[in-house]
Amino acid sequence: MTTLIAGAGFSKWAAKLPLARELFDFRVKPFGVREAKKLASLRDFKTAWDGTHPSEPAEAFIDFALRQGRDSGKLVIWYVVRRLSDPYIWEEWHSGRWRRHVLMLDEHRKSDKPGVQEARAFLVGVLGTLLDGIVTTNYDLLVEYALGTTGFNYGIPGEQLVGRGPYPLSHWLHPVTLTGAVSLAKVHGSISWDTSARYTDGRRGMTGNALILAPVPNKKPPPELSAQWDLAARLLRRASSIVVFGFAFNPYDSEFLDHLRAESTSVKHVLLIDTRPKERSARDIWPNASLETLPPPPQSEPDIRKWLRRSA
Repeated sequence: MTTLIAGAGFSKWAAKLPLARELFDFRVKPFGVREAKKLASLRDFKTAWDGTHPSEPAEAFIDFALRQGRDSGKLVIWYVVRRLSDPYIWEEWHSGRWRRHVLMLDEHRKSDKPGVQEARAFLVGVLGTLLDGIVTTNYDLLVEYALGTTGFNYGIPGEQLVGRGPYPLSHWLHPVTLTGAVSLAKVHGSISWDTSARYTDGRRGMTGNALILAPVPNKKPPPELSAQWDLAARLLRRASSIVVFGFAFNPYDSEFLDHLRAESTSVKHVLLIDTRPKERSARDIWPNASLETLPPPPQSEPDIRKWLRRSA
């Protein structure tokens, strides 16, 4: 069985979503005066930080903001999830005012949004039936959009999500159920979850009230994500082959790195797909597995297919 580990580089490759070091590019279209003020406030905060910490990474700034108090922490987390949601927000004029929506997982208009077709071509067209599950540290909904609700589950096949189906169908007439065979473990949370439910869209990415584990050092998963870590462990334990796409093996992800090391001891084959593969870090996790590296598709697609056949 093959498990995919999808890092931020996967979403960067498919949809040009930002890596951690690119997060604070402020490429967000504000919706109304309130959002514009929040963006301006955060930009000033980040500029002041950069002036005294010119070489510090974005993760250090996020960690600093979270330790400054509730308002600063909420502002920076709102921005992180808002930035990742922005390409998938659409607006309509309805009942005398502009309204905005984040695409539903099965939204018909999603196919022309950034990265959806590219991600689907890789997940379905390249990995296909060899793919048992996906473990990701990403908050975005790219995998969900690519596979649709008939293509994945969060560990519970048949789980019913909260919210409507493809706009404008109503929830009570058409409940949205996850029926796919591929399990998706989101160990750092999702912009479509909060502490009470999982939803059919990424609305929490607009409000900032998403269940996510912030990208900072020494982070500890909250109890609400324990089932996702358990699901990741099951996928890793039964995998004979692992494809790692765009995962950076950053030291501040030590909890997840330890999880990989502990739960994937039976893995025999590892493929790193990356523009700058971290072979030494991967070898530390999987010392007994065969290790190969390839650049991202499309140029490497034939070689990825060959690797999958060899390692099956």
